[in-house]
Amino acid sequence: MRKTVFYGLSAERIKRVIRNPERSEKGIAPDTIAVMQSAGNGRGHYEVWVMYAAAKPRVQSAKFKAQNQNQNIVSRKIIITAWRYPGTSPVREAIPIPTNILEELREEGIIK
Repeated sequence: MRKTVFYGLSAERIKRVIRNPERSEKGIAPDTIAVMQSAGNGRGHYEVWVMYAAAKPRVQSAKFKAQNQNQNIVSRKIIITAWRYPGTSPVREAIPIPTNILEELREEGIIK
């Protein structure tokens, strides 16, 4: 909470960065993802970064599983940190995509 006040970021802004990132990279910590949105204009250009990890699924009772079997349950995310980066950050290693999925996307013409 202190970092959000220090960097002038709201909870809504952090959620928006996670939902609609301009760039995604592997996080520095193991099993994390870092996402970014650029903001500001002209001399005040900066980037808002959020690092998060996917939450491990909890053990559910059989009754609960039967009720929610056909519903799309959104996976939860644990937000580790959020910060502002002044200017434009260098591009680092992107999130790896498995080769079989890449082949499917190329066959369908989604990517080249």
